[in-house]
Amino acid sequence: MTDTPKLPDNPVFVALDTPDLDLALRWCEAVRGHVGGVKTGLEFFSANGADGVRTIVDTGLPIFLDLKFHDIPNTVAGAVRAVAGLGAAIVNVHASGGPAMLDAARNAAEQAGGPARPLVIAVTVLTSMDDGDLRAVGQAAPAEEQVVRLAALSRDHGLDGVVCSPAEIGPIRAACGPDFKLIVPGIRPDWAVSGDQKRITTPREARDRGADVLVIGRPITGADDPAAAAARISKELA
Repeated sequence: MTDTPKLPDNPVFVALDTPDLDLALRWCEAVRGHVGGVKTGLEFFSANGADGVRTIVDTGLPIFLDLKFHDIPNTVAGAVRAVAGLGAAIVNVHASGGPAMLDAARNAAEQAGGPARPLVIAVTVLTSMDDGDLRAVGQAAPAEEQVVRLAALSRDHGLDGVVCSPAEIGPIRAACGPDFKLIVPGIRPDWAVSGDQKRITTPREARDRGADVLVIGRPITGADDPAAAAARISKELA
């Protein structure tokens, strides 16, 4: 069994939401020294694949590989095994895939080779969704109730933490304890626009509530000077 990686002291992970590898590398160079890591998602992975992820890993910045696996248990296990060797610090799956799928993801990560396995995090409710969106897809419970239910399920099946909005940090901490990792997108400094995230808060507020990782994209990558924006957020968190 491999060791669990330690998260960096700086909680900010910059979302590299682009299919352009050269642009992603420029962002990495700009924010180096101001953030704890970076996040790459489906857009980047679909364009650049495993080789692109390895290229980002080679910059030395810890990477959250945000692919949100959601399939039958055997398929998810195979997917986790396939990406575990790329050097990512964090990978994720959808908690709504159910107990057997969560077990399969955890076991696949624990069997990974290398010096350390990735943290396996579950997605609860996407931060672009609110109570009305959940009702539209047949989920009667309010977003917070559904998030806490899925977080507890993930904890019970051995996952390291969940992705959640800032609004659910407190309830999840109460339900799942202080060591359960909380990866929080929907973060916007008060000087940035909210975009399509509906459940948001500032970096300082999210950190004070107990977030372990703050995923921040456009306030940094969309700024005229990404390095200055990243430095400003880090200063606000200090």
